[in-house]
Amino acid sequence: MSDYTTATGHDSTMVQIAEGNQVRYWCDALGCTEAQLRAAVRAVGDSPAKVRDFLKTLTHSGLF
Repeated sequence: MSDYTTATGHDSTMVQIAEGNQVRYWCDALGCTEAQLRAAVRAVGDSPAKVRDFLKTLTHSGLF
């Protein structure tokens, strides 16, 4: 885990989807479903900024 953790102990520098609590954290933080989160990480990697931008793009295009 990096030095950049949230108050709940989650690494805020990468979207980690290996464990349920991490998935719940990122779904809440990014306002998406688990399926959307997993699709975004597969498409653009684990950067929170890239995942957020990807989700916004898909939301605006009507795909999510």
